[in-house]
Amino acid sequence: MDGPIYLDHNATTPMLPEVAEAIGEASLRFTGNPGSQHETGRLARRALEEARQRIGELLGARMDGQKPDRVFFTSGGTEANNLALLGLLGTNGMERTAAGRLAISTIEHPSVVQPANRLESLGWQVDRVRVDRNGVLCLDQLAEVLKPETQLVSLMAGNNETGVLQPIAKAASLCAEQGVLLHTDAAQVVGKLPVDFAAWNLAMLSCAAHKFHGPHGIGVLVARDDVAIRPMLYGGHQQSDIRPGTESVALAIGMSTALECWHREATTRRDRMTKLRDLLESALLAELPDAVVIGRDANRLPNTTNIAFVGFDRQALVMALDMAGVACSTGSACASGSSEPSPILIAMGLETDAIRGSVRLSLGATTTQAEIEEATRRILMVCKRLRQQRNC
Repeated sequence: MDGPIYLDHNATTPMLPEVAEAIGEASLRFTGNPGSQHETGRLARRALEEARQRIGELLGARMDGQKPDRVFFTSGGTEANNLALLGLLGTNGMERTAAGRLAISTIEHPSVVQPANRLESLGWQVDRVRVDRNGVLCLDQLAEVLKPETQLVSLMAGNNETGVLQPIAKAASLCAEQGVLLHTDAAQVVGKLPVDFAAWNLAMLSCAAHKFHGPHGIGVLVARDDVAIRPMLYGGHQQSDIRPGTESVALAIGMSTALECWHREATTRRDRMTKLRDLLESALLAELPDAVVIGRDANRLPNTTNIAFVGFDRQALVMALDMAGVACSTGSACASGSSEPSPILIAMGLETDAIRGSVRLSLGATTTQAEIEEATRRILMVCKRLRQQRNC
């Protein structure tokens, strides 16, 4: 086959035609401001709230009863994570508040790490919980750092670079025993594996639509009814004053539609992506005996593999693969452009050669077996050429 092969779905996913159609239809149908009181506005409001309700249900939130969980629309996962940390802890990151304590893992996304760093600069105590060599959170250390004054723990559900899944339900139980709130960044898990906000006993959950074939520019923060969040933005009454600004009905419907598509195909997608990922790994390892699959012994996302091409430079390899028509990455898109080694792989205690040669390949719902087979051929061809150039 000819043409580019896209294997960077953890960075962003192509929008499904069904989602694009739903957004287009909503854009033409719901023309009013959902905050307006006239009939056109009320029609938009009903559509918005139906989308909010369904998104909450598909994420396992309790959306009925006297004290339902809340779903706040945001501009994406980064804003949702910032609202979870800074909003809960009562600061917009620019002002000093009474210092407290929070805990994160050593493998969090920059949109959690940097707010935590900012809070630390304002006098907060930030405990950073280590992971093992497979990238799995050390629950024993989490139990040790939980203190009476700990106000929040923020842990990702699935790692964006390695695909390694974290023991969120067990962490939530430890937090509940100490009366500590738990937030999870589920951006990489939602739309790939089932998520159950209520059953996991979470206080908050973040995700972004563009990670599961939905539209760019929209995410959500799901929060329990009893979790008090302070706004980071001011100037509107929308979303209980917590996240002001006119909501996009079309994007909300697009996000809901993308989740519905996943829900309808959940088992099929998971099994197919797992099969294709394993096919890719086994074919590459058969020809590259020095290559190592990072986190292979842990439970992982079905679509993600991070392979250490030992003996190669990751940036040179990714650029060469791009020239060969394979789109992949060296890690988080939010940290792209940096030549520094991955903090996540360093936190796992991996050897320098493995970190230096680490490349992430991530599949999506639209990836085909023909693409995986051709991508394998191109990757091996590039590795052979780079090795020959190095030996000249």
